[in-house]
Amino acid sequence: MGATLLHDFNPLSSKPRALIIQKLPSPANLFSSTTKTRRVELQRKKKKKMATVAVVKLNTTTNGALAHVDMVTSSLALTAEKPAVTIELIALVTVKNIHQKVNINVDTMLHWFGDRRHDDCKGGVLLQLVSTQTAPKGVKKKLSQEAVLDWTKNPKMGDEKNSYQVKFVVDSTFGMPGAITVSNRYDEEFYLDSINIEGLVHFACNSWVQPDQKSNAAKRIFFSTKAYLPNETPAGLKELREMELIQLRGDGTGLRLQSDRIYDYDSYNDIGNPDKGIEYMRPTLGGNVHPHPRRCRTGRPPTKTDENMESPVSEFETIYVPRDEEFEQPKQEALDVGKLKGTVRNITHALSTITEDRNVKGYSDINGLYTDSSSLQSKTQPGTQILNKVHEFLKFDPPKLNSREIYCLPDDQFGRQTIAGINPLSIERLEVFPPVSKLDTSIHGPQESALKEEHIIGQLNGMSIQQALEDNKLFILDYHDIFLPFLNKINALDDRKAYATRTIFFLTSLGTLKPIAIELSLSDSASKQVLTPPIDATTSWLWQLGKAHVCSNDAGVHQLVHHWLRTHACIEPIIIATRRQLSVMHPIYKLLKPHLRYTLKVNAMARKDLINAGGTIESNFTPARYCMEFSCAAYRDWWRFDLEGLPADLIRRGIAVPDTSQVHGLKLLIQDYPYATDGLLIWSAIETLVQTYVNYYYPNASLVTSDTELQSWYNEFINLGHADLRDASWWPKLSTPEDLISILTTIIWLTSAQHAALNFGQYPYGGYVPTRPPHMRRLIPKNDDPEYASFIRDPQQYFISSLPSLFEATKYMAVIDIISAHSPDEEYIGERKDLSNWSADTEISEAFYRFSVEMRRIEKEIERRNGDLSLRNRSGAGVSPYELLMPSSEPGVTCRGVPNSITV
Repeated sequence: MGATLLHDFNPLSSKPRALIIQKLPSPANLFSSTTKTRRVELQRKKKKKMATVAVVKLNTTTNGALAHVDMVTSSLALTAEKPAVTIELIALVTVKNIHQKVNINVDTMLHWFGDRRHDDCKGGVLLQLVSTQTAPKGVKKKLSQEAVLDWTKNPKMGDEKNSYQVKFVVDSTFGMPGAITVSNRYDEEFYLDSINIEGLVHFACNSWVQPDQKSNAAKRIFFSTKAYLPNETPAGLKELREMELIQLRGDGTGLRLQSDRIYDYDSYNDIGNPDKGIEYMRPTLGGNVHPHPRRCRTGRPPTKTDENMESPVSEFETIYVPRDEEFEQPKQEALDVGKLKGTVRNITHALSTITEDRNVKGYSDINGLYTDSSSLQSKTQPGTQILNKVHEFLKFDPPKLNSREIYCLPDDQFGRQTIAGINPLSIERLEVFPPVSKLDTSIHGPQESALKEEHIIGQLNGMSIQQALEDNKLFILDYHDIFLPFLNKINALDDRKAYATRTIFFLTSLGTLKPIAIELSLSDSASKQVLTPPIDATTSWLWQLGKAHVCSNDAGVHQLVHHWLRTHACIEPIIIATRRQLSVMHPIYKLLKPHLRYTLKVNAMARKDLINAGGTIESNFTPARYCMEFSCAAYRDWWRFDLEGLPADLIRRGIAVPDTSQVHGLKLLIQDYPYATDGLLIWSAIETLVQTYVNYYYPNASLVTSDTELQSWYNEFINLGHADLRDASWWPKLSTPEDLISILTTIIWLTSAQHAALNFGQYPYGGYVPTRPPHMRRLIPKNDDPEYASFIRDPQQYFISSLPSLFEATKYMAVIDIISAHSPDEEYIGERKDLSNWSADTEISEAFYRFSVEMRRIEKEIERRNGDLSLRNRSGAGVSPYELLMPSSEPGVTCRGVPNSITV
């Protein structure tokens, strides 16, 4: 009955999930361990009555022995009148050390697991093999005798893992093991790494196993590494496959415990804290008012003030994520060290502002935040040297774009950042001049641009505007429509002043972008001004202020739209749907698994400390308390999954046009566009790998449409994960292998290269606040403004006072320094630790090998490009090489490296 119910079960059904689950067998009762039979004793009794019974002991170290056992098993299966033969299968069970800093020994392990013995079965870890076959009547599963994992017997101790030998007893008709159940009767969880019956079957478990009393006595189910589509699942594993997914889905109710491994959806109703006061009230993200992707449900109780808002966790608590989504020890240790260092740095600079003006007095204050090797090399007294070293340790490393002599962003770097910086995703080809707003005039009034021909005609090298447009010479950073609806609210805040900006760039004969005009708009349609390249000292400072405001716009869009929304937030529903709807046996689950690592944990931490009310994002970026509403507006008006792949995105922005004669099927209109040219190499490699993989498992369209798990996965991703946009007409279909290839390539691109390009350069490119301020505190003065006189008198001080305060800057720098760093356990694109899954599938193994080789080739190609002096946007005097899409990296802040997943 359970299998039939699951086959007909619609994940999007309006029926209460709990009602359906009640009709299914309880996971706890699938395998009753309380009625364990003594099969060995029965066999001994039979020996007394029978003349001879062959007992074969499997030696798992030789293929010859395996072949012998197969022959014996086949032969006995054909001779019904002969009694069954018992076989011992010897397995190696590997458990990860969770106390790696402690010298693990047997006594430690016994203390860890409660110092229990297993003779009375009140403690211990019980394991049972499940055959891929069913019993002769085709209903019951074939099970081995229960085996007991004894921590005290002959462990092979290691620094990180311990291995134990376990013997399973099966009869000769058992067939191939396909699954194993695990029951933890100790009081503590343990991390089960793998179970290997050498030469026969391997179980890559990689999961925490909770004590029975914490998991309602549900036995854990682990499957062999062999992939099966749902309709190919061996008969003996079908019910287990369905039951494992039911356990992962839960019933959508109750408080989630840290030991749970349940995945469900919820809206972002936990970023505010109305119990702290009205200033901490925030709207729910998700729904008609503020559409947003869904998150993983935690089930925390509501706040006292608003029952629709979920209460936040305390400072010392962690937000729930399913147990296996937690950081591993090396990752957590690296993060803790980064946090500690950032906290100490921030406290040091905070103390310095207690008796001093918290505002920046000059560039010396800013430059004093960074280490200076010369101070350590100077000849001073030993005591002074020690103090200098301590003082320098508390400072920040100089970022990639820091210059002690250039305090404002030069025009050439300003242009280069749009195509080879931390936000290369906003630049667009200008199709019409002056640019046209798409805002609703009935709400925002007329929005005619203030840009005129006279503002740019002198910067076009003798070309007319029409000719420049036709020759694809004009490009734009257009932040007018996304910022303007928020300007009144932003500018009403303390210490926040912003414009909705447009910046026009001209593509030079050298392939570089030259800024030629900046339009600055306020909510009042009459309050627009245009800045052009300077002609004297006054216009030079006005131009610098204009670029700073553009950069603050750019920093906000980068963080809130391209980084948070397009990668972190929009990928979370994919992860939840994958865990809930695709069995670990499913080939698409196996393909995607490395690209899901750590992301739910990272996003949960972001809800707690970054995007929450008063958190780092609100404290630093221009929209302040409206940051998440800003993201919601972009999601509602602009985000489309079908345009998230690199080629589609480049075409949408007018940066490329389809061209089948080109290597990647499109032609770039900015040929030296480092993000795009390097990105297309990685995109193409991912696409080739996915094509091989999908075509191997889905040689025809009928296999795609008939795959119930795959269809449920994609439908749930859309209808539950992106519920606010589920009715959009642009969602891609999933009917053919080509559809699946496109969807999977996009997902892998977003979780790997796209996120890497947006994240790991944040400190290197944004750690020097004057060249990339996250927000501005003063508008640009006009002739009739009261502040104009102070600007004329001391333009440098006016510029500095427009930037974030020193305390704000150091807090911001500390955070982006942490999130720009790779952890020691990073897994980079082209690296996979699970290739044993396809040891019998040569075509797939070879495809992964070719992909790995291609990543190494791409790395060398990027190195070559960075040394090519004809590529002015990545090479030349004072030009930083573009390395953000270099596949590999060392740990730390390196401004390079493409992890498989969103790990920070």
